[in-house]
Amino acid sequence: MGTEIGLGGIAVLLVLILLRVPIGISLITVSFGGIWMLLGPRPAWGILTAIPYDFASSWALTSVPMFLLMGFFCYQAGLTTGLFDAARKWLSVLPGGLAIASIFGSAGFAAVTGSSVACAAAMGKIAVPEMMRYGYDSRLATGTVAAAGTIGALIPPSIIMIIYGIFAQVPITELFLGGIAAGLLTAVGYVVVVVTVALLKPEMAPPVEERVSLEERIRALGEVWPVLLLIAGVFGGLFSGIFTPTEAGAAGALLSMIIATFKRTLTWRAFRDALRETAQTTAAIFVIAIGASLLTRFLTLSGASKFLSAYVISLGADPLMLMLGIALMYLVLGMFLEPIGAMLLTIPILLPVMDSTGLSLVWFGVVLTKFLEIGMITPPVGLNVFVIKGVVGELTTTTRIFQGVLWFLLADLVVVAMLMAFPEIVLYLPSLIE
Repeated sequence: MGTEIGLGGIAVLLVLILLRVPIGISLITVSFGGIWMLLGPRPAWGILTAIPYDFASSWALTSVPMFLLMGFFCYQAGLTTGLFDAARKWLSVLPGGLAIASIFGSAGFAAVTGSSVACAAAMGKIAVPEMMRYGYDSRLATGTVAAAGTIGALIPPSIIMIIYGIFAQVPITELFLGGIAAGLLTAVGYVVVVVTVALLKPEMAPPVEERVSLEERIRALGEVWPVLLLIAGVFGGLFSGIFTPTEAGAAGALLSMIIATFKRTLTWRAFRDALRETAQTTAAIFVIAIGASLLTRFLTLSGASKFLSAYVISLGADPLMLMLGIALMYLVLGMFLEPIGAMLLTIPILLPVMDSTGLSLVWFGVVLTKFLEIGMITPPVGLNVFVIKGVVGELTTTTRIFQGVLWFLLADLVVVAMLMAFPEIVLYLPSLIE
């Protein structure tokens, strides 16, 4: 009877999500109702009282608001504005050079924020108008920045990886190291797309006639020092063992505030906005995460998790077929749900399955992050696309942005195939610290 209640709860959860009930509320409602049916009202109220506190009071979770605060300080204080300018002056001579500059600018910004939305918004404000000023086709200009924004969740710090690491109980440092390889491979894939489009259709990415002297290029590198200092301070301390991932977030937030204060770009309004945006984003993430914790408890109590794992094993599906099925599921979910919601909806069910297959949970976490970020640019609810549309306003249409990201979706599928075929791409760096 318990298994039937668990499976029925999953069905009700899917119906609520299709009805556009907020995913956090859906998770909490179904889990509470299911536990009530299994154990009665007193245990249900007891679990509803205990789990939110136990989850929210986790020491490891303090890194989430701290890394968010670091990213919002950098964004509000304009610490990353020199990234695109430096990349533009060094890379504009290449085919599609301005688009390539926006990709590497996004990769640099990704190292100080765990959010692909923030990454897309920051680069969109700077790079898209610049590309269109030089005659770039709006599809290529906006599509490049929308896609490049997804690198924000792959290159550490990554909020998605932190939350996954807590739920899957795998070292966050290893996830971060695995994400570096996946993020850089994604950036290279996007560069190949840009160069190919620029060579086949030069009218979409006209050559930049601007002459930039070596002195100007070197001077532009001088504007990148805030980001380089922040990366060196946070990740140098993290990977050398000076402080933990939890402490790294607080160190990064403090260092970004000090750098912005030194540059005199952290106004009171920017400081207040960074705190407000951090609080809002953290609250939204925690509500969904608490709901996922309750769902995990409900599925465990009902026996549904064990049933689903046993069912998958009984099918005799090899790991490749299993991953292809998971890939298809996330590509579909990504069309309708934001990444953290999609992840926390599914990992209570998938983690027991992955444990039974013997696949690396570090590798799976990085590949999962890549799947989720592909959803950020897939229609009809590609969040990064709408972020770019909000940033550029009347410069282009949402349809043309979606047309632009299609080229990059092809590159994403190739990258995912490589990560699945060659897990050592992800696992090599983590293996160095084991």
